[in-house]
Amino acid sequence: MPSDDEPLREEDLDPDPLLQFGRWFDDARTVVAMPEAMALATVDAGGQPSVRMVLLKGWDRRGFLFHTNYDSRKAHDLAAQPRAGLAFSWDPLGRQVRVEGAVVKVTEAESDEYFATRPRPTQIGAYASHQSRPVTDRAELDGRVAAWTEHFDGREVPRPTWWGGYRLLPHLIEFWQHRASRLHDRLVYRPEVGGWRIERLQP
Repeated sequence: MPSDDEPLREEDLDPDPLLQFGRWFDDARTVVAMPEAMALATVDAGGQPSVRMVLLKGWDRRGFLFHTNYDSRKAHDLAAQPRAGLAFSWDPLGRQVRVEGAVVKVTEAESDEYFATRPRPTQIGAYASHQSRPVTDRAELDGRVAAWTEHFDGREVPRPTWWGGYRLLPHLIEFWQHRASRLHDRLVYRPEVGGWRIERLQP
């Protein structure tokens, strides 16, 4: 198991940051309850930043995948400014990963495929919750859950048209390793022709 003060050297990194991310994610999986939890930062049309925790639902060469209500605050931000930042913090390992890039909606087929795997209560919740909108009290929300549960009784719950996935297309991926005296190791991947360039940043 890597320590929380292990050096991060250029020669130890995979040339592909997505493969390197997979290595660190697998390490985090052994010591963190939810390694997929990530901070998602967006900016609205007026320049006001906003950040919240969401769940990573996969990554590959196309980017990092997450899902939400398309009428939520984050979705309105992304409609106005289709760029975002992600941050993973795996404290037991003294590690962080930061990702920045453009964000695009995934296809309806991809959203349908993922929605079908969600537990039924969360599928119902996607209908019941008008995400980011005020609600009178918890009873109102619970009442909508009950109504939609009855509506779909005995039937599959289809994905609502206002809910789906986004993919962040990375143009920067930073791997951060804790070191003593706050002299942390920071290695950043940036795309270049034919691959990725790695550079070290001062802590």
